[in-house]
Amino acid sequence: MTGFTGNAENELYQEVVLEHKRAPRNFGHLPQPTHQAQGTNPSCGDRIAVELQLQQGRVQDIRFTGQGCAICMASTSMMTEAVKGKEVAAAQALQQHFRAVLTGEEAPEDAPLGKLVSLAGVRQYPSRIKCALLGWHALMHAIADNGNGQSVSTEEEPA
Repeated sequence: MTGFTGNAENELYQEVVLEHKRAPRNFGHLPQPTHQAQGTNPSCGDRIAVELQLQQGRVQDIRFTGQGCAICMASTSMMTEAVKGKEVAAAQALQQHFRAVLTGEEAPEDAPLGKLVSLAGVRQYPSRIKCALLGWHALMHAIADNGNGQSVSTEEEPA
């Protein structure tokens, strides 16, 4: 399997992933979530639960719990930072861009990902793409949640 396109990208990727794995942002439970969903990756055992406080079409607050590999935890942590306070439509658009970059449908330099671009290197490792998308998958299901706290699997296509 080939490596990343360059040392700088590889170093940034490793640094960001390790930092978010060591100290995940927005980790824990919300006192009263309005929306929630859980995601699991049966092939590796990653499990993530996302809780949202949605108000007037905006992600007022977001938290996540669970356990997973460094890529899963870092991606979910970065996701919470990226969507917190944003409109639901903006969170959905960001998820679509992130997924498109990881699946090779969009070039990282063309996608409005901000810090999330540091995870673009995952596209070089197809078996790890599900790890990076699990939290996002749960987020999209949480947004669509009708109050039942759905459980989702990465075997399904992300919303």
